[in-house]
Amino acid sequence: MIDNPIDEIKKRIDIVDFINFFVPLKKTGRNFKAICPFHQEKTPSFIVSPERQIWHCFGACNEGGDVIKFLMKWENITFVEALRELAKKTGVILSKSTLEDQIWKKKERLFSLNQKASDFFHHLLLKTSFGKQGREYLKKRGFNLEITEKFTLGYAPLSWRSLLRYLIKKGFSMNEIRDSGLVISERGRIYDRFRGRLIFPIYDMKNQIIGFSGRILKDEKNEAKYINTPETLLYRKRETLYGIHLAKEAIKKKNEVYLVEGEFDMITPFMMGLENFVATKGTAVTKEQLMLLKRLTNRINLSLDADLAGIEAMKKTIQESEGLGLELRVILLNFAKDPDEAIRKDFVQFKKIIKKPQPIYDFFIDLAIKKNPEETAYAKKNIVEEVASIIDNIVNPIVREFYIKKLSNLIGLSVKTINQYFRQKRLAEKQKTPSFIYLRKKEGEKRNVLLEKYLLSQLFQEDFSSKILPEIIFLLNEKDFVIPAYGKIFTLYVEYQKEIKDNKKKFNIKDFISRLSPALIPVFDELYLYAAYENEDNLDLERVVYEIKKNALKREIRDLLKEEKRKEDEKKIKELNRLLSEIEKKMIKLSI
Repeated sequence: MIDNPIDEIKKRIDIVDFINFFVPLKKTGRNFKAICPFHQEKTPSFIVSPERQIWHCFGACNEGGDVIKFLMKWENITFVEALRELAKKTGVILSKSTLEDQIWKKKERLFSLNQKASDFFHHLLLKTSFGKQGREYLKKRGFNLEITEKFTLGYAPLSWRSLLRYLIKKGFSMNEIRDSGLVISERGRIYDRFRGRLIFPIYDMKNQIIGFSGRILKDEKNEAKYINTPETLLYRKRETLYGIHLAKEAIKKKNEVYLVEGEFDMITPFMMGLENFVATKGTAVTKEQLMLLKRLTNRINLSLDADLAGIEAMKKTIQESEGLGLELRVILLNFAKDPDEAIRKDFVQFKKIIKKPQPIYDFFIDLAIKKNPEETAYAKKNIVEEVASIIDNIVNPIVREFYIKKLSNLIGLSVKTINQYFRQKRLAEKQKTPSFIYLRKKEGEKRNVLLEKYLLSQLFQEDFSSKILPEIIFLLNEKDFVIPAYGKIFTLYVEYQKEIKDNKKKFNIKDFISRLSPALIPVFDELYLYAAYENEDNLDLERVVYEIKKNALKREIRDLLKEEKRKEDEKKIKELNRLLSEIEKKMIKLSI
């Protein structure tokens, strides 16, 4: 048995290779950069360090960690679940004590509860008189017993508490049943959520039931056609794709997936031998769903309604997919409203159409041209305006240039003119957004904190050699930093620099980290990676140092003025004002 299995797992997995499998990484200096996979952004803020074997997002997430933390966030799983997956991948054997995790235990209970509920629904559908209605409905839709078994379809009786009583009998507590989302609790009453409905168990990629969807058997005005399990510890709509457990192997084998709306649009193609179909739970396609599919393929064919809602959903899908390296294409059914209906009407024609999906950017260019068919200046203007937000935001420069040229040829305008329009549009949008003189500014983060972060991040780079280093060490001290941890790390850095200078050594990152307390190491890691995030701004480091000192002097003067005045304080304030004046003069010279 390995003494420390967690450390051993980290040793056996290179974080750059591991993350690059999920997110395309681009080398920037000694580190790697990418569009963050965990939130929507245009400018890369996700940094990975091969030396430190860590990652950090400097964008909206503001999170980071090691390979285990990445997998936890990517798959939305607990520490223990991530550890189990990585241990399996690396061949490391985990001890029982390593696997103690309360959330995992709770999840295991909920998986077990959902399985029992599915067995209950499935039995009622196939083996009882209660399920007769459901069996007749499926027969009418052409579903045979094999498909019903394959998807473990079920039936919820028109009863208030039959499932509740069954689950209690099977040993589950009232709290566990509530947490599963299978019951509704209101006004002191608890009753079954699904009643008189055909039941579709929803599985995750690992073949575990995470929730349920229920469809009414007769469409009625006052009844929702479908109801789903609410958000639970297991079920999150944004991260769910119906049928993924059965489709995953076919998706890998064929290296493409068809993304449809609704359970029947997935089951009907599957029944006809088209097994690389999965369904969203609603019109919107989320980044989480795209990330799930990216593990299996880069080619995604969208078969969404071509109505206004469907078109908006496709636009949103483009936004969500940018930076993930996905090839999005569109299936247009001109003879039916959805795949289920199309297959029932003309399966041969359906197969022909899905073999020739249209690239999504071509779809939107064609759509804009159809809406503006006139050969007039204003029609051309409208076409460019309609596709601007789609084409100009393409992250990949090759794909972007290809579609600008294509648009140019189709509407008879030069590439230069189209690019000029895109630039003007970007400039207009930029002017609406308040600028931050030097650095990107996250909401709620003060400028001086960013300045300190930038300075320290530059100092910690191994190739840092600057004539102003003695000036930095002379000017700044621990109290000048707004964040106490930054000040402490700066002091340790100054001490280390003096030591290596005396011993004629070079800066060694591992040696320096060994001097930090465990509490300071994660702070250091974030600062260390920040240089890769801000390396494009090319800041004047000397000006940054003087601005930090100026801010520190102002704070000190302000604090002294708040206190009861004493003679020594007056002298100190006078001296601080003199220093402040010198700093401001120096800053004016630097800006000329």
